[in-house]
Amino acid sequence: MRYELADHEWTAIKPMLPNKPRGVPRVNDRRVLNGIFWVLRSGAPWRDLPEAFGPYTTCYNRFVRWRRAGVWGRTIDELAAAHDAAVQMIDTSIVHVHQHRACITRNQRQSMGRSRGGLTSKIHAVVDNGLPVRLALSAAGSFTRSRMRS
Repeated sequence: MRYELADHEWTAIKPMLPNKPRGVPRVNDRRVLNGIFWVLRSGAPWRDLPEAFGPYTTCYNRFVRWRRAGVWGRTIDELAAAHDAAVQMIDTSIVHVHQHRACITRNQRQSMGRSRGGLTSKIHAVVDNGLPVRLALSAAGSFTRSRMRS
């Protein structure tokens, strides 16, 4: 299928996934990952996942569980650290914070800065041939603008 992992990709990712040796054997991790990637790349709802990837609830639950456990972030960090590129570029973009996220008091630790346009965040990306290698988020605002002028 179009969104399935190639053998070399699976070989790189497999050791980074959590392994639970006891209890009921898990469903094939590669099949579940292919299902997760199918949903993420196609933008389809979880319920529209083709039967070839197994039950959509298995893929969804594994996606959420691994997100809460930080598996996705660690996997991306390890793959980025192993990436050897001769040419990399840094790109930055400023995005507006959604109005509903900006007014919640528990969002004080998030990367939001005040500028003339309101609350904004800055996304920094290290890219290699247009493919993201690392991403970072920081507060945008007057401090960032004044630092860029000097």
